[in-house]
Amino acid sequence: MVKLIHGDTPLRLPPYWEDAKAELMKRDRIMRKIIPQFGNLQLTGRSEPFVTLARSIIGQQISVKSAEAAWQRFLLVCPRSTPAQVLKAGALTLAACGLSKRKVDYLLDLAEHFKAKRVHADKWATMEDEAVIAELIQIRGIGRWTAEMFLIFNLLRPDILPLDDVGLLNSISLNYFSGEPVSRSDVREVAANWEPWRTVATWYLWRSLEPLPVEY
Repeated sequence: MVKLIHGDTPLRLPPYWEDAKAELMKRDRIMRKIIPQFGNLQLTGRSEPFVTLARSIIGQQISVKSAEAAWQRFLLVCPRSTPAQVLKAGALTLAACGLSKRKVDYLLDLAEHFKAKRVHADKWATMEDEAVIAELIQIRGIGRWTAEMFLIFNLLRPDILPLDDVGLLNSISLNYFSGEPVSRSDVREVAANWEPWRTVATWYLWRSLEPLPVEY
């Protein structure tokens, strides 16, 4: 795993990225058109597992701009973003950041899972994708989509296809089906040509809709 320094946080780059780009452009005419538009931009990972998951929960069902504002308010009361700090802050303090009761409950449950070691974050890097997902979805507020985002943005897994992701569905519709609605089977059929680099293709399809990557 390549590591660079970005501010105070190591910036991790997936070692497979250039190989994946070349292979996707060779196989797929749409990828051949999209990938060169984004130069040296690529997927990066930088957060601790707990931070990534907390940020995902806080950003659920709100715009990117609103999610960033909510995250910054959260950091005022939990600057280190550790499970212990979240539990110490408690429900009232977290709610005062503007978080809904549901999101507060989710954050506290996430912190409890980490504190009690009911999840094995130290082993996730060596576990299979589905095994990590099975652990993550036991935490309140984390469904399959959030778990898949974790696999992509934190563990930098190369072959994740988030079938419930609206951005991916919209981009496949626009780029492969002339704007017609697409089904899961349509997505699977298109994505079969991308294996084992479905994460990389997904990332570039996101960029075709939203050129600047979202922070996780």
